Amino acid sequence: MAEHRPCTARGETPLQRADRNFVELLQELRVTQTGVQILFAFLLSLAFTSRFTSLDTVQRVTYVVTLLLAVLAAALFTAPAALHRSLFQQGAKPRIVQVSSRLATTGLIVLVFAFSGSVLLVVDVTTSRTGGIAAGAATFLVCVGLWGLLPRLVRRTGLRDETHGSPGRPEATVAEPAPQGTVRIPAPPRGTIRQPSGLREGAARREASARRR
Repeated sequence: MAEHRPCTARGETPLQRADRNFVELLQELRVTQTGVQILFAFLLSLAFTSRFTSLDTVQRVTYVVTLLLAVLAAALFTAPAALHRSLFQQGAKPRIVQVSSRLATTGLIVLVFAFSGSVLLVVDVTTSRTGGIAAGAATFLVCVGLWGLLPRLVRRTGLRDETHGSPGRPEATVAEPAPQGTVRIPAPPRGTIRQPSGLREGAARREASARRR
């Protein structure tokens, strides 16, 4: 069967590769779910504080939208587990990995807006609306830079290194051609003991005299 043939440099079959990719994806989701849980718990606790009743209309709308974004991000990050449970032992692991990767990417995009909205709300309540908008925009730019631009930059750098050769690898030196009429004497192998020049000359003379005889 084709699914049992190695398809990668690691000698993996398509099914083994899908299993490894799904495990790595679950590790990523565990990291992101921690941030979503902290944000969601923080937003829920705000509604039960005494100062929540003093919020104006804009702040209340910002709170509700941010809370819904946090719920949506949590749902997107937990969807791969539900998808895997529904299609368990049905031979759909590569498809599960593909759909789960898209869900995780969408969840990160939603989480960017949830983080930005929560920072905007907190700074707006504590300082001013202008400061809240500035802090929310800064949070948005930081998340986009670290989660979107940085991976693309690393990917381009890696592709460039693969195109021009691996970094740090010494280049092979090309020996210059010897002038015409010269004979190169090969270097003795490692581990051999060189004889003194006098002994070598004496041995050469004895060999030459033996040939003449």
